[in-house]
Amino acid sequence: MQTVKVAIVILADTETHESLGRVVNALEAVKEFKDAGDDVQLIFDGAGVKWAVDLAKPDHKLHGLYEAVKDRVSGVCDYCAGAFGVHEAVKACDTPFLSEYDKHPSFRKLITAGYQVITF
Repeated sequence: MQTVKVAIVILADTETHESLGRVVNALEAVKEFKDAGDDVQLIFDGAGVKWAVDLAKPDHKLHGLYEAVKDRVSGVCDYCAGAFGVHEAVKACDTPFLSEYDKHPSFRKLITAGYQVITF
């Protein structure tokens, strides 16, 4: 079976039931690619940076699923973590910051490395 390179990006905010559904789908997609042995990364960007903090809480209902894919988290947008007021909380979770391009993750870098990018 052929392996693929995929970057899953969570952009959804934490405020609605619809957003929760998007995050479940993102985490399940990461788990599916991981279980298949693919090269998969999970990135929190935009309002999605808030999920990096929420999912790390042991009492969050998605914490177990997050823990199953946590080793595939490449990081949180440095700029957006500041813009959405969670920079210190992300730092406390020991999640890396991504700042390759103007304090944001570099999607060009991912594309040139052969990654397909899927957003949720």
